[in-house]
Amino acid sequence: MTTTPPPIERRANDEHFLGLPIERFLHDYWQQHPLLVRGAFTHFASPITPDELAGLACEDGALARLVVHDAAADRWQVHTGPFEETRFSQLPERDWTLLVQDVDKWDADVAELLKHFAFLPRWRIDDIMVSYAAPEGSVGAHVDQYDVFLIQGLGRRRWQIDTQPHPPQLFREDVELKLLQTFAPNHDWVLEPGDLLYLPPGVPHHGVAVDECMTLSVGMRAPSHGELVSDLADHLAASLPESARYGDAGTTLASADGRIDSTVLKRVRTALQSLQNIDDSSLADWFGDFITRYRSAGDIVPPPKLPKPSAIEKELLAGERLHLHPLARCAWREQARRAIVHIDGERFTAGLELAQHLACARPLVVDEYATLDHDDRTLVQHLVRRGILVLSQTRE
Repeated sequence: MTTTPPPIERRANDEHFLGLPIERFLHDYWQQHPLLVRGAFTHFASPITPDELAGLACEDGALARLVVHDAAADRWQVHTGPFEETRFSQLPERDWTLLVQDVDKWDADVAELLKHFAFLPRWRIDDIMVSYAAPEGSVGAHVDQYDVFLIQGLGRRRWQIDTQPHPPQLFREDVELKLLQTFAPNHDWVLEPGDLLYLPPGVPHHGVAVDECMTLSVGMRAPSHGELVSDLADHLAASLPESARYGDAGTTLASADGRIDSTVLKRVRTALQSLQNIDDSSLADWFGDFITRYRSAGDIVPPPKLPKPSAIEKELLAGERLHLHPLARCAWREQARRAIVHIDGERFTAGLELAQHLACARPLVVDEYATLDHDDRTLVQHLVRRGILVLSQTRE
């Protein structure tokens, strides 16, 4: 029995920025069907300008790429940053795209967009990539293995997608980008500023700038099964003693030299029991550590001068806030009426309220700090000294 897919296009309203209740979006669309939302962000102005994006692409540590397309010969060139400022003055008037990943880690205004996607766990969000394209600029027809919300920020971009069952997904061998050999779209739109296009994994798509344009891509990259199995195996292996080895005491005479028989395989399964019998608590410990390390954008460095607890409290009283460092990834789970908080692969114990504060990256102000118990205040002070929590002035 086949079911009819839900409407692929909706218009936002005052109550729902996706044009429907979040619960319905998660049930009907999330990881299943694309959705175009017209006017998702009313009077939208891009939180970053093309010049600011180009400046960021010149910074050490920024993950930036330039994709230049020779349309006549259908040749693609990919250049990796950081770039010299003069590089941009050498580009043609059309057919090129600048992409910068992790812009939310660098720009607080871009990071503000994440609050609109708080209906998903914060640890599920990978980054906000921002692309600037000259007219006809594109990165070619391709397919991603992650969820993405494409927000049109400046100008217009034409999007084509293929929602037909089992679309061809063979890649071209003549370019370093993973471009599709065959692309047969069955939907074609031009997005204006404030429009949003949601694409689940595996949907072939192609975006081309109609005029000078910027797109902000909120990516929800999930680990592959292979990544999960590999990391869990490493985690379990680290806890096993050197003496835990494959054993064959009481073995019988081999039926043939070098043969691997069913008895040997049973012993191998016994040796691998730790992979199958991991309890929920141990699994949760591993997954929390893994997912907050996954796709880490960089290392957090402690402040050069470690503040004393009294100095932290003084700054809070003066009106400053404590923010989670933009590079920090955080998740938590409840345990015995408190919480185990995972931050960048490390574990801490905290009260439930503080855990939720940290996980949603909500700033901590003096009144909230004052309600924390002694253990939570001590943790906050430790996180400040580690650079994971950062004091900053209240934003107007």
